[in-house]
Amino acid sequence: MNNLAAIINMKKIKVLLVDENSGRSAVVERALLDNGYDVVGRITTEEDIPEIINKIETDVVIYSMDSPDDEILESIQSINIHSPKPVVMFADKSDSDTISRAVKAGVSACIVDGLSESRIKPIMDVAIARFREFQALKDELSKTKSDLADRKIIDKAKGIIMKQRDCSEDDAYKALRKLAMDRNEKIVNVAKSVIEVSELLS
Repeated sequence: MNNLAAIINMKKIKVLLVDENSGRSAVVERALLDNGYDVVGRITTEEDIPEIINKIETDVVIYSMDSPDDEILESIQSINIHSPKPVVMFADKSDSDTISRAVKAGVSACIVDGLSESRIKPIMDVAIARFREFQALKDELSKTKSDLADRKIIDKAKGIIMKQRDCSEDDAYKALRKLAMDRNEKIVNVAKSVIEVSELLS
């Protein structure tokens, strides 16, 4: 498949471009369009970027600049918190500390030595892949924390039942599970109810 056919068959990825320099922004936009991306907006850092992202359907955000400052890093962090998506940064110059801060803020790919059209697609592919991997790890961590919290609640409820009925831990868990099945509820919700009732009666 030649490059033109690949572009035609590629799902249009919607890109929001952030740049103070209108000339540079136009060059980046042209490179994106030539590589099959859909540029849904060109804005400056003076605008409320997170708010714009909420209004415009965007798959990737590209920041193109001389060098990232604290305000830019804060806006990237806000995106990462409120509307996570791949963020690519093209900077003409930067230092290792700023790059490290940019990554912590949520930048998926940081390119310091400028932009060339031939590098657009591989950079975007890497940024999207890294973002998806990070989100998967983040979701897994969140699930693990949630499961641990649920386990602590269930263990506390089991302890209450064991004390009240003078039964084993296994019997207490079976009682919780049966109650959950009878009510058609999650066992953790039943455990919360047991704890609440116990606290009211204590």
